[in-house]
Amino acid sequence: MWDGAQREPVETAPAPSARDDDTLYDYRFRRLVARADWDALPGDVQRRFSKRLTGQAVAAYSGEIVWTRLSRAGWLLAQLCRLIGAPLPLAASGPAPAAVAVSEDRRSGGQVWTRLYGRKAGHPQVIHSAKSFAGPTGLEEHIGRGFGMALTVRAEADALVFASDHYFWQAGRFRFRLPGWATPGVTVVTHQHLGSGRFAFDLKVTHNRLGELVNQHGLFRDG
Repeated sequence: MWDGAQREPVETAPAPSARDDDTLYDYRFRRLVARADWDALPGDVQRRFSKRLTGQAVAAYSGEIVWTRLSRAGWLLAQLCRLIGAPLPLAASGPAPAAVAVSEDRRSGGQVWTRLYGRKAGHPQVIHSAKSFAGPTGLEEHIGRGFGMALTVRAEADALVFASDHYFWQAGRFRFRLPGWATPGVTVVTHQHLGSGRFAFDLKVTHNRLGELVNQHGLFRDG
């Protein structure tokens, strides 16, 4: 993951010509995945990641977080990450209501993702992040305070899988790629089709020495 080895090129979906200006479609996720793999995805998954979210448009999903598991090191990491906006669940938990809203990021031209997770006590945790279609992998997630991660995207049968390629800190034009020892390890997010407008969301953060730090599983449905 960190050796910087060259990847073999994949045949990605070509840029559509007749529908590039179609206000109903967004082809940016589609272009990150091999064409045959994208075409094999369920239609529901294709539609969710092809919505044109411009102006005041918001894509909303509701459901529940079935479980959140944190190791001791994972809990400590989550607390430290409060300094950059608390992008990780702060405590282990059982079933809890959850909602996700996706809208346009007018500044970067990407997307803003807002996640609302209920808790046993107190106010729900709100997690903000912004996705931009930039960088060496074509997709980045910006967390806060200049920190972010470059993501690779692949399709596996009925799921889209987002995996961290590397982490970085950026201030203006200055960008610093964090060394492997200074990162939490590999972050993998899976969006899996369940049928009838439903999908599963899985977040896993795994350190090469400390093992699994975070494991979160949620069930959602189209709004």
